[in-house]
Amino acid sequence: MNLRRLGKVLHVSKTGSIILRTQKIPGIGTSVVDKSLDRIGTVSDVFGPVTHPYVAVSPANNVDTDRLVNRVLYLYEG
Repeated sequence: MNLRRLGKVLHVSKTGSIILRTQKIPGIGTSVVDKSLDRIGTVSDVFGPVTHPYVAVSPANNVDTDRLVNRVLYLYEG
């Protein structure tokens, strides 16, 4: 199991995606978790400048996305 900081949630888009800013580009489809290792969703898109890209996360069905704003999320690679 490898846990890597993805970034802090900036907002939730109109389509329901969780938007974060990160420093390293994650792989599409990588699992995203919170500090308790609860599954939040998967990386669905990376966009913006290469040096500090934005990441869109498609949330899992049971996730209350509004409570995630300003929280740090992590990549779960394992």
